[in-house]
Amino acid sequence: QVQVVESGGGLVQPGGSLRLSCAASGFTFSNYDMNWYRQAPGKERELVATITRFGGSTNYADSVKGRFTISRENAKNTVYLQMNSLKPEDTAVYYCNAKSPYSAKYNYWGQGTQVTVSS
Repeated sequence: QVQVVESGGGLVQPGGSLRLSCAASGFTFSNYDMNWYRQAPGKERELVATITRFGGSTNYADSVKGRFTISRENAKNTVYLQMNSLKPEDTAVYYCNAKSPYSAKYNYWGQGTQVTVSS
């Protein structure tokens, strides 16, 4: 059974940091590119960060470049999103996504974790 479970969200003040984790099971984690998306109230879901199967390449939305870092530990079937210098506009539900580079059929989502940046 495929499971993708995010954790680490919460309430943080502007300028603060959070680290999100995403634990995956039920599929061969190292065969999948991993993505973090977010969705703020009233807005469309947007891609925040991507990391390829073995971590050789990462990409970020312009809005988070220099502040967020995506990483993965294939031995632990886990991907992380380190978020620094958080801003109120980073407030959203953050979703972890596993996407096969070989077939669009294999695309898994977590349930999301809420991140709120507020004083």
